[in-house]
Amino acid sequence: MKAFEAALFDLDGTLVDTEPRSQAAWRRLFLAHHVPHDQRMLASFAGRPGKAVLTEHRHQFDRRHTVDELFAEALSYATTPAAPVPGAVELVRALHSSGTPVGVVTSGTRDYARAELDALGLPALLAVLITAEDVAAGKPSPEGYLAGCRALGVAPPRTVVFEDAPAGVAAAKAAGAYCVAVTTTQPAAALCAADLVVPDLSGLRWVDGHLEARLSG
Repeated sequence: MKAFEAALFDLDGTLVDTEPRSQAAWRRLFLAHHVPHDQRMLASFAGRPGKAVLTEHRHQFDRRHTVDELFAEALSYATTPAAPVPGAVELVRALHSSGTPVGVVTSGTRDYARAELDALGLPALLAVLITAEDVAAGKPSPEGYLAGCRALGVAPPRTVVFEDAPAGVAAAKAAGAYCVAVTTTQPAAALCAADLVVPDLSGLRWVDGHLEARLSG
C-alpha cells in the first residue's frame, strides 16, 4: 500500500461508536414531536451535520420550534457514554508515536467533539480539529478535509482519511485523499467508493508511513 504523510479521522462511528446512541436520540426527538420516521430517515443523519439534516425535515415539525432548539433537544437525549471503535485509540497512538500528524474532521460541534475526544484521551495526540463551525458546507462537501490537509501541511493525495459514512467517504474522495471506511454504521456496499473497507480499525497497523491491513482467517 502507498505511503502517507498524515491522517485525518472522522469522529462518530469511526473513532467512537456513537451511532446507536445518535439514532436513539433522533428517534426520541421524532417521537416527542409526532414526526413519522423510519430507519432510512434515521440513517440519513450519519456523517452529516445534524442541523443540516434537521433543516431538510423542518417542515414536519411545529413551526414554533427552531432548528437550533430541535438540535439542542436531540443532544439532550444523547447522554449514554459510547465506547471507542475497536482499534481506534491504538491506531491514533501509533500514528502519533511515529511522528505522523493526525487530525479529526467531524460534522459535530466543537464542544461535542472535544467532550468525546476527552473521553478517549486523544486531544493531546491531535494536531488539528475541524468541526461544523469551521466550514460553510458539511460532508459530503470536501471542505472539511481540505481544511484539515491545509492545517497539517500535507497534500490530500498524501493523506489517509478514515470514515464510516457514505457522505464522509464522498467528502474524502472529493478532496483527493485515500479513504479507509469502517463498516461500524453502514454495510460495505454503501461504502464501496472508499479505497479500502474494513470491519473496524483493529486489523490495521501503521509501519513506516504505510498502512497495513491484517487479513483475518
